[in-house]
Amino acid sequence: MSKKVAVILSGCGVYDGAEIQESVITLLRLDQRGAQVQCFAPNVAQMHVINHLSGEEMPESRNVLTESARIARGNVEDVRTLAVEHFDALILPGGFGVAKNLSNFAVEGANCSVQPDVLAAAQAFAQAGKPIGLICISPALAVKIFGAGVTATLGSSEDPAAAALVSMGGVHEECAVEDVIEDQAHKLVTTPAYMLAQSIAEAASGINKLVDRVLELAQPH
Repeated sequence: MSKKVAVILSGCGVYDGAEIQESVITLLRLDQRGAQVQCFAPNVAQMHVINHLSGEEMPESRNVLTESARIARGNVEDVRTLAVEHFDALILPGGFGVAKNLSNFAVEGANCSVQPDVLAAAQAFAQAGKPIGLICISPALAVKIFGAGVTATLGSSEDPAAAALVSMGGVHEECAVEDVIEDQAHKLVTTPAYMLAQSIAEAASGINKLVDRVLELAQPH
């Protein structure tokens, strides 16, 4: 029986939403491994909209769920409808949308809060003992999901995001771009991806390993 995986997206585009390459690599690997996938996103306004050509903020508003549909080819649902009992695992790709739309980590750092619907969904997987994969900047939310003592990676311990994770009560482990860090007690798998990657192939090397491990940990229901 194929395993069912929920993927939470945070918009469309590295600077204000989900990192497109990380998201596509994740979805591709899940499909290659025969998993059934459903994408989700919160039905909220983006923190802001960034011109990805110039890096400048644009005077407009966009919706995270609507933008995530660009990556999911329209097949994305409101995260508040995510029922943990229908899935075997959860994965969050990275991108600044994680720190801007799924949480306010980009502004508040260690004092951040997670968007309520996203937090409820992720905590449901944690409480059910189902594996979670957090990619790139997503591990910054690990303590909010699992509580103090959880181990994760953001790549280099010199990264300010790693310091924030530690100050929240998490344990940070350094990790090469092609590898993963697993917290066995929490069934959490993390990988740096574009926190360290210099190419799409480098990002894929760790993400593929994360997806494979999350599927190994998942118990089909």
